[in-house]
Amino acid sequence: MTSQIPLLGRRAYAKLGLGAAAGVALASAPGIRPARAADDMDALVAAAKKEGKLNVITLPRDWANYGAIMDGFTKKYGIAIEDANPDGSSAQELQAVRSLKGQSRAPDALDIGPSFASIGVKQKLFTPYKVATWDTIPDDMKNADGLWVGDYFGVVSIATNTNVVKNAPTTWADLKKPDYKGMVALNGSPLGAGAAFAAVFAASLGNGGSYDDIAPGVKYFAELAKLGNLNPAAATGPALLVSGQAPIVINWDYLSLGYRDMAAGKANITVVVPEGSTPYGSFYCQAIPADAAHPNAAKLWQEWLYSDEGQLLFLAGYAHPARFADLAKKNLIPASLSAKLPPAAPYAQVKFATQAQVAKAQQTLAELWPKMVKI
Repeated sequence: MTSQIPLLGRRAYAKLGLGAAAGVALASAPGIRPARAADDMDALVAAAKKEGKLNVITLPRDWANYGAIMDGFTKKYGIAIEDANPDGSSAQELQAVRSLKGQSRAPDALDIGPSFASIGVKQKLFTPYKVATWDTIPDDMKNADGLWVGDYFGVVSIATNTNVVKNAPTTWADLKKPDYKGMVALNGSPLGAGAAFAAVFAASLGNGGSYDDIAPGVKYFAELAKLGNLNPAAATGPALLVSGQAPIVINWDYLSLGYRDMAAGKANITVVVPEGSTPYGSFYCQAIPADAAHPNAAKLWQEWLYSDEGQLLFLAGYAHPARFADLAKKNLIPASLSAKLPPAAPYAQVKFATQAQVAKAQQTLAELWPKMVKI
């Protein structure tokens, strides 16, 4: 996906006893929240299967394990998925909702950044829905009225090619060491690349700043550039990291961890969440368009995504699911998967910046970065 996190940048029920007709009507009604009873889920499944299709949009198969997630949904429920514009942006998702209104190919489910979710709410593009596991989703990852809900999040990490760098950095202070001259790269300019923007925000939190003040992060990278440690290359994929041209890359954890696996046999990559500071994270949101072509399939899709099984599939792609804390509390995370992840403790500290804080940070960054960071 290409736009959310301006922030994550990326390549964003009925009672069975009422009868089939009544069941479909209730399942299609805005805001109907499923009871926990199995027969309610059976009714939803039946209604979704009757629709026979799910239109998703902008879900790259190699992003957050969406390939396995979509395949799992189809295998479990026998509902085919049409994935339109897989490499598109959150903005394009909202435009598709507007332009395809009333058509059979209109999107049924969106995966968009919080800022775009806010736009959709203001423009009344979504219908409310709360999944059965709603209460286990953190409050700061969902709209109170059910108009959108976060599905997974990432935090800023440091990935290091230890074939080139023998002593991998683990803190923001480490990156200033002379040993790392010319080695530290972002995935682009923070003025345009979401993960790079997040890196500056994370550096601020690690250097005396706050969610209301990104300026210390800009100052940090200005110092890194002055020291000669900041590599001007844009590490937009695994190539520079794996080849050693930019052996230290600050990026989203789930991308870094994926690159680590891809590099197996070519390079040894370590991934850490910077120690000694509050981790910076951001998330994507699910939303159901008010004019979804297949509204029951959309609701069943959300139930799948927020089930234990669906959430663990996100985690298998190294994207921390919204219900991560609940899964960990219930000891549902396989040991084999936990072994591949950074320690869980920093993730429990993640708090998300508000849209107002993000907007303020972007304005400050636009003013200060060109003046202060010289590379």
